[in-house]
Amino acid sequence: MREAERQAERAAAIEQNRRGWNLLATAGVPLARPAVDAAFDDPRGWLGATGAAGRGWIPDRLDGLDVLCLAAGGGKHGPLYAAAGARVTVVDLSPAMLALDRAVARERRIDLEIIEGSMDDLSMLAPSRFDLVVHPVSTCYLPIVAEVFREVARVTKPGGTYVSQHKSPASLQATLFPGAAGRYELAQPQTIPGPLPPAPPSRFREAGTREYVHSLATILGGICRAGFVIEDVAEPDHTRAGAEPGSVGHRSAFLPPYVRVLARRDSRAASGSVWW
Repeated sequence: MREAERQAERAAAIEQNRRGWNLLATAGVPLARPAVDAAFDDPRGWLGATGAAGRGWIPDRLDGLDVLCLAAGGGKHGPLYAAAGARVTVVDLSPAMLALDRAVARERRIDLEIIEGSMDDLSMLAPSRFDLVVHPVSTCYLPIVAEVFREVARVTKPGGTYVSQHKSPASLQATLFPGAAGRYELAQPQTIPGPLPPAPPSRFREAGTREYVHSLATILGGICRAGFVIEDVAEPDHTRAGAEPGSVGHRSAFLPPYVRVLARRDSRAASGSVWW
């Protein structure tokens, strides 16, 4: 793909996903609902019980740490990390998702720096600023992700932590529901040119958004090439015993929907270098 075509595809993805997430936030879908009141009684404990912190991936104490919640609007991640004592910056593409963060911050009297922007352009942020970057599922919304990882590396302190979650490529390639034989099938190639075809709304695909398949080599290799050392990888368990075919709990037993990555910024590795 030529550079002009890449830029056109990026612009189309940003515009469609901004509109899509504005609509999803307005509709109040589960991924666009602020943190519940009980979570603020013990925000660090809630993060530990429900997120990457449960695996010991983030510090026990967040007091005074600079945390970037990347592509993480919606009134959940930013407010909870701030309530746990961190200095938090939230960057997100969707004004409606960021409005939820502002509302929660105002209600809870929490300080947040809130910035509208794309995750692959963090030029508004100073280099080596953050101790921790928390990046929920979102790399599927851009056609090329290498620049995302380079930008994250640029704003992360040497030795800083990068916790990210991604849609599994196999899950995005596969059918949402089992066929006549009761099997989920790979319906799209991993190297599909352009975005995935539209799909019915589900826990695996967001209505109105533009999504792309990225291989594990692209995701994991891209994180390494940006200057991180990967320390752990996990596939969160969403299976449910006895779940109905086609449900999240059933499909996840065959196709884990997400890959979660713990990486640390290596001060010895220059951004863009390749090492194994």
